[in-house]
Amino acid sequence: MNKLLIIIAACFQIVFAQESHLHENRKINFPDIKGYLTLVCDFHTHSVFSDGSVWPNIRVAEAQKDGLDAIAVTEHIEYQSHIDDIPHPDRNRSYELAKKYAGKSNLMVVNGTEITKNMPPGHSNAIFVKDVNKLMNDDYMEAYKAARKQGAFIFWNHPHWIGQSKDGTVNISEEVKELINKRLLNGVEVTNERTYSDQAIQAALDHDLTMIGTSDVHDLVDWDYNIPHGGHRPVTLVFSKKRNQKDLKRSLFQGRTVVWYNNLLIGKNEWMRPLINASLTLDSAGYYKNYELAIIKIKNQSDARFILKNKSEHDFYQHSDLVEIEPHTVKQLAIVAGKNLSNFDLEFEILNAVIAPGTHPTKKFQIRNVEKTELTEVKF
Repeated sequence: MNKLLIIIAACFQIVFAQESHLHENRKINFPDIKGYLTLVCDFHTHSVFSDGSVWPNIRVAEAQKDGLDAIAVTEHIEYQSHIDDIPHPDRNRSYELAKKYAGKSNLMVVNGTEITKNMPPGHSNAIFVKDVNKLMNDDYMEAYKAARKQGAFIFWNHPHWIGQSKDGTVNISEEVKELINKRLLNGVEVTNERTYSDQAIQAALDHDLTMIGTSDVHDLVDWDYNIPHGGHRPVTLVFSKKRNQKDLKRSLFQGRTVVWYNNLLIGKNEWMRPLINASLTLDSAGYYKNYELAIIKIKNQSDARFILKNKSEHDFYQHSDLVEIEPHTVKQLAIVAGKNLSNFDLEFEILNAVIAPGTHPTKKFQIRNVEKTELTEVKF
């Protein structure tokens, strides 16, 4: 009996250790790119001050556990499902509490709100506002103007959501076009919660809108995104000169973003390319002394699990044309070169990254002077 108890206890310890390991490694981590810091942000969340299920301190604690640099608790202006139980005449209250709970931590709490109108134009988030109360207006145009007057960055929420568009399509209505033309709409969610839209990506490209990805979390983020078992919330990676709200807002207006959603990276090529270059680097290259196999090692310095498709003329000794590189690991590839080449290129299509509907970016590794680093020990 004692032996059985010991075995059961050991099993529980193993499970607990695995769960603890997953919790310890839940912080979202992507490298900085040349000239910019990579800030991890979630600009669309809710608490009990509109239709969420948690107090603002939970939103802050979750963001800190996920290693976020910035969060916005964006309560609905018009839709207040808990108003009878939690009356709050000041619509900035959620932000004020979240800011208080964040204290002097590294988490930036951004004041924001969700302008909740029928289609068109639908829902939009205004962030970096000074006073949400001044956005309360039945006329959607006046609400957007009031947000813009406060210097807000405004983005179109889930335009593909079946609650607004029953067939999941994105309708660029005349009302939305007018908002864009008047610079009252600056971005668009290309992902929201567990949804993705190629049409929203195309709208961002066609109308020069900043691509945004958000959790839109209402319940516990761990429940919604299975974080204890390796999932992650959708976030917007913002490339900012400095780590403060002023530069963060400037970066959003300038469109310096890439979205990370369900292991998929989404963004405009001008920002996707430097992120991939910073994430995937050549660790080493060489030849086995007695064989004509080039060995290269590629390091993944990001949280993304990269899926690469070989586009070069060279085959691999151990892999097909599809290669996966797990987060924060080094992948070894043996190249069937046919002879000792001192210089050659490898090019990959990045299948878990999108720069336009149906379009994946590529990454080229230029291997040079390989003969100078001969390998003597065969390791497969």
